[in-house]
Amino acid sequence: MRFQDKVVIVTGAGRGIGLACAQRFAKEGAKVVLADVDESVGQDATDDLRENGHDALFVHVDISERLHIHNLLAATLDSYDRVDVLVNNVGIAIAGEFLELTEADYNQVMDVNLKGAFLTCQAIAKQMVKQIEDASPADEELGYAIINMSSVSAITASSDNIIYAASKAGLNQLTRGMSLSLAPYGIRVNAIGPGNINTDTANDVAINTKSREAVLSRTPLGRIGDADEIASIAAFLASSDAAYVTGQCLYADGGRLALNYTVSKGKSA
Repeated sequence: MRFQDKVVIVTGAGRGIGLACAQRFAKEGAKVVLADVDESVGQDATDDLRENGHDALFVHVDISERLHIHNLLAATLDSYDRVDVLVNNVGIAIAGEFLELTEADYNQVMDVNLKGAFLTCQAIAKQMVKQIEDASPADEELGYAIINMSSVSAITASSDNIIYAASKAGLNQLTRGMSLSLAPYGIRVNAIGPGNINTDTANDVAINTKSREAVLSRTPLGRIGDADEIASIAAFLASSDAAYVTGQCLYADGGRLALNYTVSKGKSA
């Protein structure tokens, strides 16, 4: 119960990695605010947590809109009075060859993945700073943390996922800059860079043999990751176990970034 009575906001919490993060923090005692643009899946996920005895709140949010971020923070403070951890997990991708992508494609991805991350992190960080400045000297170390969900695509490149990769590279640099700005307050800022993870959005990999073989050919551990494995990293980075870790991106990719060739078919390491 490392996060007993801590308040954790998870964006994009209705499914996939975001849902796994919300569930992990709830199981460890946190009061969890699930934010998602899809009201149906977000409310269902929240109801499920409540039915299992956890303290959870759903807020409908489009993080590309500043007003929505304001409403997310207001709803959180109205219910729980504070914020201790932010898991900025929202991300979208629009695939396509470079010469065919449109300005609208670029704006949509960047508005969510990078501008949305900036707006969310800035608003939550300001609230954290206010809480720190209002705290009495007798208060114990509060351990504020912000975790951005990056990707191995911030490092690797592909011809059909250019805008997404650029947005995640920008998110890594935003993470580093934020970590320096917020370090004097004791607020730690890190990122997680997943490789291929079993989620609804990656369902094609699970059911398409050709896609699965392509993924496994560049994954030395020989398997696709699980969302719960990413959630465990988020819990670590938010905990006192990572008290001296800030400005980092921890890649969980089955060894993909260490690989400089394609693994032979049937080979595992």
